Amino acid sequence: MTDQAPLTEWLRAAGSGDREAGGRAYAEIYAELRRIAARQLGRAGAQATLTPTALVNEAFIKLARGRLDSINDRRHFFNLAARAMRQTVVDYARERLAEKRGGDLVRTELDDGLPDMHADAQRALALDQALGVLERQDAELAETFAWRMFGGLTAKQIADLRGVTERTVHRDLDLARNYLRLALGGSP
Repeated sequence: MTDQAPLTEWLRAAGSGDREAGGRAYAEIYAELRRIAARQLGRAGAQATLTPTALVNEAFIKLARGRLDSINDRRHFFNLAARAMRQTVVDYARERLAEKRGGDLVRTELDDGLPDMHADAQRALALDQALGVLERQDAELAETFAWRMFGGLTAKQIADLRGVTERTVHRDLDLARNYLRLALGGSP
């Protein structure tokens, strides 16, 4: 979503009843979610069983349940998109755990990619819980981490949204990762 102005205008027009503008806005939002999902799941490699199409369809449904015409700006969109993707990944992990009842889980390191939901559903749920605790302690750190991990944003994009330097973003991502590693029982 490189140009926010037309999307915002389309969403406002859709809120006033313009179906054509609503269609354009929904198409742009869907396309951006698809790009984010492809980037994120591409990091999981060929073993991932959650496809970009499945992830984006579920996330889009979650977004569409709310009022997309109430999206204020780019930051607001990425907050909603990251939350929808996170919820979708966590729901998928819960399904995988229900199917496997734990199974042979593989320990993975916490990095910028999404956990492999096929092999590591319990870890994904633990990460979601730890991120919830971090949100209550430092909402900005949690938001930055969610934008990176679930929204697929680069450090530069996050810096632009937050109005800070990339160095600050990298520092905050390191802090969030270290906090989450500790919360998940790893060493710093």
